[in-house]
Amino acid sequence: MPADSKAHIRIARPSRDLAAAERFWVGGLGLTVLYRHDWDGTPGEHALLMVGWPDAGWHLELVAEGAHPTEPAPTPEDLLVVYLGEEVPAELVDRLVAHGGTRVPAHNPYWDTWGVTLTDPDGYRLVLSTRDWS
Repeated sequence: MPADSKAHIRIARPSRDLAAAERFWVGGLGLTVLYRHDWDGTPGEHALLMVGWPDAGWHLELVAEGAHPTEPAPTPEDLLVVYLGEEVPAELVDRLVAHGGTRVPAHNPYWDTWGVTLTDPDGYRLVLSTRDWS
């Protein structure tokens, strides 16, 4: 079956601390925990946390490898952009900061014009855009 516009997308990235990531993405942004697997010490296994909105066509998978962790290596252009279609609520930005995020200037000034950029606890960037996507 070929990929098409109905294909679900998984964005996977390493995490240093799944509890900190969960605080940011769930407590801060308001995503839902879709699945969790705790590492039981088995060699080659890892812990993971999948978060997203239950009805969305994507989810974010955060992986913490137990015995041989992969260090997150985000760049300023590794962005997860959420198109709000309205002004970014100050309360949302404050909640994300209170849950472990850091507000940062965008690497590309376009995102400072059209939104707010924050880093998650692993240094990956989340952009809350005032624009919409159709």
